[in-house]
Amino acid sequence: MSDFNADFTGEIRLDVRDSTPDWSPYELRTAPDGAPNVLVVLYDDTGLASWSPYGGRISMPTMDRLAQNGLTYTQWHTTALCSPTRSTMLTGRNHHVNRAGVIMEGTTGFPGFAGRLPAECATIGQVLQDNGYSTFWVGKNHNVPEEDIAPGGNRSMWPLQLGFDRFYGFLGGETNNWYPDLVEDNHFIDAPATPEEGYHLSKDLADQALTMIRNQQASNPSKPWYLWFCPGANHAPHHAPQEYIDKYRGMFDDGYDAYREWVLARMIDRGVLPEGTALTPFNPMPDDVANPADRVRPWSELNDDERRLFSRMAEVFAGFSEYTDAQVGRIIDYLEETGQLDNTLVFYCADNGASGEGSPDGSVNENKFFNGFPDDLAENLAMIDHLGSADTYNHYPTGWAAAFSTPFPMFKRYSQYSGGTCDPMVIHWPKGIAAKGELRHQYHHSVDIVATVLDVIGVEMPETYRGVTQRPLDGVSMRYSFDAAPDGPSEKHVQYYAMLGTRGIWKDGWKAAAVHAPLTGTGHFEDDAWELFHVAEDRAEAHDLAATHPEKLRELIDAWFAEAEANFALPLDDRSARELLTVQRPQAERPRERYVYYPGTAAVPESVAVNVRGRSFKIIADAVLEDGAQGVLFAHGSRFGGHSLFVKDGRLTYVYNFLGIPPEQTFTSEPLTPGPHTLGVEFVREGAGEHGESVGTATLYVDDRAVASGPMRAQVGKFTLCGDGLCVGWDSADPVSRQYGSAFPFTGGKLLGVGIDVSAEQYLDLELEAAAMLSRE
Repeated sequence: MSDFNADFTGEIRLDVRDSTPDWSPYELRTAPDGAPNVLVVLYDDTGLASWSPYGGRISMPTMDRLAQNGLTYTQWHTTALCSPTRSTMLTGRNHHVNRAGVIMEGTTGFPGFAGRLPAECATIGQVLQDNGYSTFWVGKNHNVPEEDIAPGGNRSMWPLQLGFDRFYGFLGGETNNWYPDLVEDNHFIDAPATPEEGYHLSKDLADQALTMIRNQQASNPSKPWYLWFCPGANHAPHHAPQEYIDKYRGMFDDGYDAYREWVLARMIDRGVLPEGTALTPFNPMPDDVANPADRVRPWSELNDDERRLFSRMAEVFAGFSEYTDAQVGRIIDYLEETGQLDNTLVFYCADNGASGEGSPDGSVNENKFFNGFPDDLAENLAMIDHLGSADTYNHYPTGWAAAFSTPFPMFKRYSQYSGGTCDPMVIHWPKGIAAKGELRHQYHHSVDIVATVLDVIGVEMPETYRGVTQRPLDGVSMRYSFDAAPDGPSEKHVQYYAMLGTRGIWKDGWKAAAVHAPLTGTGHFEDDAWELFHVAEDRAEAHDLAATHPEKLRELIDAWFAEAEANFALPLDDRSARELLTVQRPQAERPRERYVYYPGTAAVPESVAVNVRGRSFKIIADAVLEDGAQGVLFAHGSRFGGHSLFVKDGRLTYVYNFLGIPPEQTFTSEPLTPGPHTLGVEFVREGAGEHGESVGTATLYVDDRAVASGPMRAQVGKFTLCGDGLCVGWDSADPVSRQYGSAFPFTGGKLLGVGIDVSAEQYLDLELEAAAMLSRE
């Protein structure tokens, strides 16, 4: 048996006055003298050619300021998707090692795709927390398994359990910037204000970050801090205050074809890209391989309305980006005012290339992409003056994704090409970086950030953590590059890529890329053609050398398979977004045929709520109505996809808001009488529509009487990637129906509960059960 007090060197006697204390075994470690604060600003979905430090048209004053006094990296890469990249920046290991080979909503149960961080991969938060740092995480997470994002979910993968003292933000892949799905520390909270009161998520996140730092400095200023600041920008929905959108009025009217030519010249002029860099074609994938949803429509083929719409979508995106940069600027200003900026190591970067999830025509509801449902230009045009507001869940078309990823092929999700992986990165640290306003062309990757931070601080990743032998870091410290020549050699020598069925590898200035599109479901990976690029000379990946250098190509293909084996990157998976997002996961709440929910509870996240997608269902509410009763009985989703059963103007109404496409599918009763009632709706699925959606008949019931009936279509994909969960007695965040306002709580009576049934039982049989239950109240 170990000696519990073996490290104690004091003396213990009967009387404390005769004893000698020894605090040394119980003291916490402190950070090394002079250790810097660390601020990591991680945007979403931003290609290299978007922002002003790289020659882009989107003004980023804060990032410009940091670049002018720091270093701008031109060959910094990511995994091509958000959860995987964020996992590498959390642990310093490759994404499949972190079991994050795909986003958390698409986990598949294989070692590299299971979604749960292994104990062998301690986080930067845990290591710094154990070495005298205060640790904060603000904004997007997207590394919590989807089934754990629930009030009763397992919290082992939540930020506070991974070494962060404080967390404020959202756990899923995206959120509505006007009506966000917020978590503070270990619990869900409501947004502190509404859009009408001036709320926007980017500002709220900066407010919270400043509060955390101020409080830490007031109480423990001797401790350095680590802050991971992850805004919702630039992920869809693109939401921004109108004054920022208006700053870009007309600035993208020349179109994305012209933008590519314009920005390439500026990138070359600034030295971001070498002279002679060529543009790759807009649609580089062969037709028999390409994903049609990722096609770019040439600007010359668009009519005037389409050009006006697409330009406005880019304006909104630009305003969103700059507005968020202004919020980061508030943090930087505070650090300067308080004398902290000189010894704060700042990384300002993005997690993958520009997003192509807006389809060739753009979208006023990005959820259509995840439901495999096409966008409609007429619907988009009807909302042109509302883009960026709470009325839309908008995303620009694929043409802008390709343009903002100039000069590379493709965009987010395409891990074999730099359009998906080459991202902005500025590093600023006045105390530790002598160079000002210089470029760095060394090849690096998001997995290198943890190694860099630990190297700068003078702390090592422990060999064991909480009794578990740790996997060595996969990343290489970038610190050598701080003082290197701009074109000096890279100390990184190999990096594999694999995402959604795409794959590639970089090795000492050469790159091999498999010709395969993500989310196509085509499979047959053994038939993939491979391209070869000498990216040390051909940064754009424009010239395929596979035919002239077969030995080099074979070397890199073999290296990819070796890396894939070592990092658990197999099996390859190119199934559609809808298929991936609806995989049944055994860790989730066990599915059943009947669910009962009661009022007075928080919203139930979609991952653990009753699943009515692609099936028939019945919803029955037990209530005692008084004169003037009104409000939501049941609601799930938002105006961009969801359904709600409510009482308004004395009538029972059911609305199914199919992907936010107007008009709302509405079923309404005659006036209700006071007293006890069972109120419900039944949807009988009769088949699939043109795009796989459910089609059938909905019938509204008051007690045992059918009071309204008609055709209805329903989603087979999710209502949202996160937030806007199932509610009883109210409607959370963004309301499902435009027929009522925010929350619309049930009043004027007593709501006993709501049952949802997805079995084959008849509605009236269930109604009798509900009535019997009601009679016992």
